[in-house]
Amino acid sequence: MSRQILFSLVLVIFVSCNNSRKEAPVMSGNPVFEGWYADPEGIIYGDTYWIFPTWSDVYEKQTFFDCFSSKDLITWTKHANILDTTEVKWAKRAMWAPSVISKEGKYYLFFGANDVHEGEIGGIGVAVGDKPEGPYKDLIGKPLINDIINGAQPIDQFVFRDDDGSYYMYYGGWRHCNMVKLSDDFTSLVPFDDGEIYKEVTPENYVEGPLMFKKNGKYYFMWSEGGWGGPDYSVAYAIADSPFGPFNRIAKILQQDENVATSAGHHSIFHPSGTDDYFIVYHRRPLGDKARDHRATCIDRMTFDENGFINPVKITFEGVEQTFIKP
Repeated sequence: MSRQILFSLVLVIFVSCNNSRKEAPVMSGNPVFEGWYADPEGIIYGDTYWIFPTWSDVYEKQTFFDCFSSKDLITWTKHANILDTTEVKWAKRAMWAPSVISKEGKYYLFFGANDVHEGEIGGIGVAVGDKPEGPYKDLIGKPLINDIINGAQPIDQFVFRDDDGSYYMYYGGWRHCNMVKLSDDFTSLVPFDDGEIYKEVTPENYVEGPLMFKKNGKYYFMWSEGGWGGPDYSVAYAIADSPFGPFNRIAKILQQDENVATSAGHHSIFHPSGTDDYFIVYHRRPLGDKARDHRATCIDRMTFDENGFINPVKITFEGVEQTFIKP
């Protein structure tokens, strides 16, 4: 082989390797931001991703919410103390699992508080703000749902807007899930067409953390299974033709990986409009960490097969690639 040919081959290899390095995607890494945060609610407002999590600590210290924003899933900005118990006078502890939505230029944050039991004050409240990062103010000065209905503790609410403009809320702990319909101003519940206010829609193995999204005309209902403090915490789903179900369990799609993390659950989803991208936002526990409240927020890609079923999610340390929201 001539020296010139050898030089040419070396040059081609060098250029190829250099181009490969340049084309390597920028990844978020997992967790996506520092701190013990659980139950992450992900939502897209405009060109920005937002995450509203629970501050993971003993109940007496869970008295506030922070949120985080990002343009690209990589760099996150913390917005501290967007709502706390100084504003929500009836809440004393255990402020949990926000669900957020915007309507007519206002931003609404639904939350659970007080780890309420029968005869106690607490449950699901709602706050309103002028910006996604707040500050938020208590909208009605009392819980929107206080009572234990159909065995469901009033926590872990998720607000879903259907295509006809109806706003439904799915909620419930203690292995029971209810759905209700919200009034136009989110200050009360309104009856369904049959006169009922609460409908139980509990699927098989349900524990908590319900979520609903719609894809290709189908209603995808998701929830968390197992104990939140144990390694078996996970996410399963059903598909229905109606927001009322029936929600027949299909499969578990998010769970621990003994080489990555345990207790992967209580999730939400980012789906940039006009794309096929779905990102699952969830919390998990670091390997070997036995502290009860050490839970961290992570993001991985969620995909579907050719029949519309959700593929098992691979949880990773790498996270997801840099993704901007197209106008």
